[in-house]
Amino acid sequence: MIKDFKRRSIQFLLPLFTLAAFVGCNKDISLSLDNSRDETIGVVPIDTVSVKVSTYQLDNIPTSATGTMLVGKNSNAITGSVKSTAYMRLGVGTVSNSSIPDDAVLDSVTLVLTPNKYYYGDTTQVQKVSVHRVLEDITQTQIDLTKPADERPVFVTTASLFSKQKFEYEQSPLAELSFSPRVKSIDSLFFKFNNSISNELFTMIKNNDNRIQNSTSFQEYFKGLALVPDDNNTAMVGFKDTVYLQVHYSFLNNEGTKSVGKQYFSIDNKAFQYNQIESDRSGTKFAPMTLANPQISSKQTDGYAFLEGSTGVVAKIEFPTLLELVNNPSIAINKAELVIEAENGALATFTQPQSLVLMIANNSGNPVSLLTSPYGTTTQQVPLVPGDDFGSNGKYTFNLIEYLAKIKTTAYKNTSLYLSLPTSGLFSSGNRLILAKDNDNDPKIKLNILYTKF
Repeated sequence: MIKDFKRRSIQFLLPLFTLAAFVGCNKDISLSLDNSRDETIGVVPIDTVSVKVSTYQLDNIPTSATGTMLVGKNSNAITGSVKSTAYMRLGVGTVSNSSIPDDAVLDSVTLVLTPNKYYYGDTTQVQKVSVHRVLEDITQTQIDLTKPADERPVFVTTASLFSKQKFEYEQSPLAELSFSPRVKSIDSLFFKFNNSISNELFTMIKNNDNRIQNSTSFQEYFKGLALVPDDNNTAMVGFKDTVYLQVHYSFLNNEGTKSVGKQYFSIDNKAFQYNQIESDRSGTKFAPMTLANPQISSKQTDGYAFLEGSTGVVAKIEFPTLLELVNNPSIAINKAELVIEAENGALATFTQPQSLVLMIANNSGNPVSLLTSPYGTTTQQVPLVPGDDFGSNGKYTFNLIEYLAKIKTTAYKNTSLYLSLPTSGLFSSGNRLILAKDNDNDPKIKLNILYTKF
């Protein structure tokens, strides 16, 4: 009877001991991904989960029809300079000779731009912008949709104008303007055209010229405009893509007093307004990075890595040994967070991006999808947790639990991650982020894993 009681007691207690051992093996582990030291992950028979960080230049960034005309230039000693020229194609708008009296005389022709309150760079300096006449047809780049989806970027789905495209324009400007970029208080900027083009346009309107009968005819004669920043500018400024080229005139009314009128040309198809981006990395550690040579390791740049809007620069993150961990049959990963720190010192001259995303790139380096919220369909867009005045860096924290579960599958095999601005900022802003570095001159990136060891 006593032996039977002991046997039943052991049978009852054994699951409890097993459960205690199971719970006791849960470990919250901060895996330092900088290769600066070796660690043992519980009793997992691998040494270090390492990370490779590079700065990567994406190709074919669509900057048309974003709603923002980006004009300006800014620079810094680490990543170099970025310059944005806005191109647009104009239609006939309200142009008609039916309402212009025979005695009307030209007053002025003025291009009117409205700031959209966006700026990036040093706005304490006077900025200069010139308006030039485009000499070539502004044409979109067609996309071959018959190619497999993994051969084109996830964000390119239709014909577009890309940031690298450039069209010839007259070197002599039609108008110039220097202004203080108080973009939050300026309602409009007015560029007064020179007399030659102004008289030409006004005469065409009065004569009901065939070239202004419709937008197609007008665009054969007048290809478009380019808003070109001066090389000494220090900031990028955003403008709305609601643009008016106003023709002002005056005449005597029936009472013999002076009256005024105006007609205007405007953008007829916003798909043909885009921002052309030029970067100059000369004199920096990133000088070797080009479209032909898109990747440069942080080991070659003194540990610096960055991402940038409109140029299509992203930070590439790879985990060469992580597959060994996830394939270990005695390990069950319960939680995985990727923590990325943003430089909060002297390099944080400009505002840090308020949120970031991760793109998943295939083995050939093409971004084929965006990281979603775990086991969901919405893009995982993580907010900035700002740093403080006591030396703490800003941080972005991504949930990688689903990514780690999939990297051993065919769909995610040999993939890497691109840290990027959300696509809205990637296509229409000059926002930049330089990653923080640790004491070993490596980007401050950490993978925090909670796992169960069986």
